[in-house]
Amino acid sequence: MHTRHHCKLLGISLLVAGLAACDKPSPAEDAGKKIDQTMQSAAKSIDQTAGSAGRKIGEIADQVTAKSSAMADKSSVALDDAEITAKIKAAFLAEPGLRSLQISVDTVNGVVTLSGSVDSPALAQRAAGLAGAVASVDKVENHLVAQARK
Repeated sequence: MHTRHHCKLLGISLLVAGLAACDKPSPAEDAGKKIDQTMQSAAKSIDQTAGSAGRKIGEIADQVTAKSSAMADKSSVALDDAEITAKIKAAFLAEPGLRSLQISVDTVNGVVTLSGSVDSPALAQRAAGLAGAVASVDKVENHLVAQARK
């Protein structure tokens, strides 16, 4: 009977030891946990990198937008200057006595420069007045020379 009792105790001890061993994580469980931790760390790094890249892309997009806007403004000014020049030349063609082929009109940022020759000082003043009357002209620099026709 004593032997039976010892066998039972031995069986119970083995059972308890086995159950205790079940509480300890196996090498596979340890590896799984390490893989999970590594994946979480990698995901966090990717999120941080993506966030940084997204901010950089946003900054670049803002710079491109600003440069595009500046270029559009410059092309608009150039178009406005060309339009001003064309309107002034058309006004000169419609004005009797102004020989438009002898008058050069140059417009830069709304500042009109007239050069060339006209028949009288009065026509030089008239040309400057016509140029100044065109919309978007900020200033007229009159370099016209009065020369009597031969």
